[in-house]
Amino acid sequence: MNRSKLLLIILAAAVAGAAASGYASSKAATGTSATPAGLSAVAALQSAYVNVYQHVSPSVVQIETSEGLGSGIVFDGKGDIVTNDHVVGSSKTFTVTTSSGKVLKGTLVGTFPEDDLAVINVPSTTLTPATFANFSTVQVGDIAIAIGNPLGLASSVTEGIVSGLGRQEPEGNGIILPSAIQTSAAINPGNSGGALVNIDGQVIGIPTLAAEDPQLGGAAAGIGFAIPSNVVADIAGQLVKYGKVVDSGRAYLGISISDTGQANGVAITDVLAGTPAAKAGLTAGELITALNGTATPTSDSLGTVLAGLKPGQTVTVRFMRQSGTSGSVQLTLAQFPGSAD
Repeated sequence: MNRSKLLLIILAAAVAGAAASGYASSKAATGTSATPAGLSAVAALQSAYVNVYQHVSPSVVQIETSEGLGSGIVFDGKGDIVTNDHVVGSSKTFTVTTSSGKVLKGTLVGTFPEDDLAVINVPSTTLTPATFANFSTVQVGDIAIAIGNPLGLASSVTEGIVSGLGRQEPEGNGIILPSAIQTSAAINPGNSGGALVNIDGQVIGIPTLAAEDPQLGGAAAGIGFAIPSNVVADIAGQLVKYGKVVDSGRAYLGISISDTGQANGVAITDVLAGTPAAKAGLTAGELITALNGTATPTSDSLGTVLAGLKPGQTVTVRFMRQSGTSGSVQLTLAQFPGSAD
């Protein structure tokens, strides 16, 4: 279904209530029966949702580890499945259940925790690979449909829209999603690693986390985040080909950090030799207080700023020495190195 037809369907659905109301009034006044035009548009939109589910669900699997359940997307015809790194955790082997109920044993191909992505492989060439969308065509307002296994409920579907693009979203574990999709489609535990698809049944992202309401302390309704399809296809493709990521596209300082608990800066706990931080003279024990003009009171804030920068950029790092004096250095960001499993 092309977008122009979809737009007509949505516009028609919007007036369906008015059409039905007019139908009821007309019937009461004339005693005749008729089929309101709006109802056919509603049926067409419903049929589109059903078609998407039937087309995509065979490409979405459940992944079980000793730590819990998640979802995955069949990436290719060789049994490779892409999912979140936090779904696989520390496991090397997995129980994979297809939408038809077939149970397969999976093994780890590789992970890239920095983008929260991983690939596992099952000994099957009969699985149906998903189709990944050209992400440049995704727009705010597009219909978004999430298919996965929330709370272990196999092949569940929720729907919403694309609510935002290019969000820099911290996961709360030191990982920053640099260009996440925000969606109103419900994302629950177990959806992670599954498919967020458009009305054409193409994957536009991998649902990864739900926002938390800082006042209520729980999930914020209608705000979820997904890793965009272009990132998924790129990183998963490298993991399949090399077993690691060789071209991450992420900026890199070359330090290990920790929070101080005082929101006065991020403590450097280690500086790796030969990295931009080492070349600039930064040392363990110093606090990074700002990066490229933005304050960095926590590791998440530092990671968020870094996620918006690119390898090769020259930036200014403000820091505080252990003596309490402040300073600044300029350095050129490197590319985050890949990791092999």
